[in-house]
This record gives sequence, structure tokens and C-alpha cells, in this order.
Amino acid sequence: MPTVSPPWTYTLQLPHDPRAPGVARATLRTVLSAHGLAELTPTAELLAAELLGNAHLHTAGPYALRLLSAEPGRLRIAVWDTDPRVPPGFASDGAPVALPPSDAEHGRGLHLVQACADTWGVSVLRELGASKGGKLLWAECQTVGLT
Repeated sequence: MPTVSPPWTYTLQLPHDPRAPGVARATLRTVLSAHGLAELTPTAELLAAELLGNAHLHTAGPYALRLLSAEPGRLRIAVWDTDPRVPPGFASDGAPVALPPSDAEHGRGLHLVQACADTWGVSVLRELGASKGGKLLWAECQTVGLT
């Protein structure tokens, strides 16, 4: 008899500290292993690293990593930060991001997210009640064989 795993969510609040992205990636590996999704670790860790790195580099406040699995074998990685500005490539118009010059030191992260994620998006959060505003960038990946 097949079993259905219930949806689960983990949220890790992170200070604006250079060690925070590494702590978040270690937490991600632990969560995936505990839920039998170790197969997703390389892709999920790359997606998380890009989203966490952007939050750390482009904001001055705290940020958070959220992991959600609402369907078996599918993972949503989301990073919240305090800045409501949406980076190019995550805009709702779906316009492709221009590639940076080959000698540029930055600007390839969102290309990696778009290339490795099955889907991605953004939610701009307004300051309402318990919300702290900002934005939530997310990317999803799934185990092989699920479409």
C-alpha cells in the first residue's frame, strides 16, 4: 500500500552574518536527508546558495530560508529578505535576464537559478500586521521521474 507523505515546511531565520548562508545550506542538506530527498541536494543547494547569496549581498537586514514540500518529491526553496525590489529575471513579465560580460565578477546567479529550477518566481510582501514586508524569491525542483 503506497503511503503519502504530508506536506512540510521549515523556516530558518538568519541574521545578516557572512556565516548565515553556510548554516542555511547545512540545514537544507539535513532536512532533505531526513525526508528521503537527498537526490535533490545538489540542485537544491545550488538554488539556495544563489538566493541566499543575493539576500546577503543586496540587503542589510535579516533574511530567512523556507523549505516547503507540498507534493512528494517536489521541493520549493524560498528566501525572504527585507528589500521589496524584484531582481531582473524574477519580474512577472518573464523577460530573460541579459548575460553579463564574460569578464564580469557578478550577475550569473539568476541564470543558474533559471537553468536549474523547474519553476521560479517572486512574491512582493507588503507590510501588513505580522508581515515585515520585503520579498520572497523562490525556486522549485523535483526528483527525477516526476513531471
